[in-house]
Amino acid sequence: MTVSTIDRRTFLKRWKNKGAKAATSKKGLFKNASPLIANVGKELPLVPAPTTSITLNGGLDPYTGPWDHEQVVHLLRRTMFGVKKEDVNLFLGMSMEQAVDYLLDVDTSPPDPPVNNYYYYDPDSGDEEGYQDPNVPFGDTWVNADYDEEAEGLRIESFRGWWLRKMIDQDVSIREKMVLFWHNHFATQASEVFFGKFNYLHNVKLREYALGNFKELTKAITLDGMMLIYLNGFLNEKDAPDENYARELQELFTIGKDDPNHYTEEDVVQAARVLTGWTLDFANNWDTIFYPFNHDTGNKQFSSFYNNTVIQGSSDGEAELDALLDMIFAKEQVARFLCRKLYRWFVYYKIDAQVEQNVIEPLAEIFRNNNYEIKPVLEALLKSEHFFDAVNKGCFIKTPVDVVVGTLRTYGLQLPAVTIWDGFVQEYFQNVMLADMQMLPGDPPNVAGWQAFRQFPQYYRMWINSDTARNRNFYTDVLTTASFESYEAELKIDHIAFASEFDHPEDPNLLIDDMVRLLLPRPVSDDKKALLKSILLSGLPNDSYWTAAWFDYISNPNDDMAFQVVNTRLTILHNYILKLPEYQLA
Repeated sequence: MTVSTIDRRTFLKRWKNKGAKAATSKKGLFKNASPLIANVGKELPLVPAPTTSITLNGGLDPYTGPWDHEQVVHLLRRTMFGVKKEDVNLFLGMSMEQAVDYLLDVDTSPPDPPVNNYYYYDPDSGDEEGYQDPNVPFGDTWVNADYDEEAEGLRIESFRGWWLRKMIDQDVSIREKMVLFWHNHFATQASEVFFGKFNYLHNVKLREYALGNFKELTKAITLDGMMLIYLNGFLNEKDAPDENYARELQELFTIGKDDPNHYTEEDVVQAARVLTGWTLDFANNWDTIFYPFNHDTGNKQFSSFYNNTVIQGSSDGEAELDALLDMIFAKEQVARFLCRKLYRWFVYYKIDAQVEQNVIEPLAEIFRNNNYEIKPVLEALLKSEHFFDAVNKGCFIKTPVDVVVGTLRTYGLQLPAVTIWDGFVQEYFQNVMLADMQMLPGDPPNVAGWQAFRQFPQYYRMWINSDTARNRNFYTDVLTTASFESYEAELKIDHIAFASEFDHPEDPNLLIDDMVRLLLPRPVSDDKKALLKSILLSGLPNDSYWTAAWFDYISNPNDDMAFQVVNTRLTILHNYILKLPEYQLA
């Protein structure tokens, strides 16, 4: 099947039945696997509202307090996934201002694309796994290949694995956290747009504009093939208008419904008329195209909310789109709406009157004064007294991506090479765990994104229920006490290597202090430290027990007994720390 031969009617038919195609190309390891999105589209059960209230302090005045380990790890936890000791050391050699500038220096160049790593064949045994793509050799990229109904399911998983690797292998910058932010903001679902190429190209746009111009990104997303399919924009014609994207453009992407004064239903109707005629050219690489004959050329009259603006009808679809965005972005609500979302993503979910006045409004003014450039807003927020306020530390329940990717990065774990079958299998394992924790990148529950950033009053607590809590602990259990095993590779924590990163691993008191400071967002009590120390010492009373064991191993690294004595105790210690409630906080 090629792009040149598929027509609109055929695509629509397949699009409606795409869910049934998800498993058609599975063999071997994946033949009985459920689609990763099976549990992702379900809304999590509600969590009772909190019984206490916290008022956050501070404003956007520049932070002038101490710049030490505590502040560095707080900044890294909120802007990246996990905290690596080498990154802490890097930032301790800078000022706070330099560290934030470093994080905001983002590479937006196009990344290397995902490749076909979804097939395996053993000529000796005849074992076959995945799908032998007839159009894309193993190890080559599939992003320029024709639509292949049989391959798209595994191409999407290849894309998902590629994205996972980008997060694991991220440089020291805010880019990956922002790509995920934009994915949550302009939410789309791979399970609904069953075309790997569109998922990839959509993600590339989010990378390009990670710290760019919000208005320009909104235009790019409006004309993006992924979004045109997801919200039916490609079906929006003058004789059969579709209001889906026009509604979400205002409700979820720009204006919001936080303020009582907002757009009207008639504004949705008129915006949909503006957007008629944009579709996909199925005969030409599925590129976005504008068909004037499908565009409503009449004048579009908007409500008093938009100052009774009239967008003059014409056959120039892009000019009308620009006029629509100019009208929307002239509203002050746009800046406030996005600044609230950034605040909940990087700081805390609760926005009371004090935070609204001292943080959100000044950020929104910065946003508007900089023509909707994102970088100045984040610079002001991340350098602020408010961001480093003690109340804002350790109050953020980690997202599943923070748990999975953050743990892998903190412990320095790497997936097998992308160009081998084991690389695909290990990517799949990690994404299965993310799906089980209810946050599979590429498939938020709906167009509104993940509930934890929007569901009042629960917000972050939506991540935790009996199932997801168990799955979080199961994940760290596997990494600390077992491994994720594929055919010729395994993924597990090297406990001794991790301990060796610290200055004095032979001293149980200093080692535990250093581990706690890196792994947990807040100091623990002396009683908790004593418990951790007793685990490391196996209940023995003298520090010298651990010191002797450590030096015995260092002197005889090939001695299995010396290795087991040290490794077993570190295994139990890490397993315990990663199961602490505090580890789920950032």
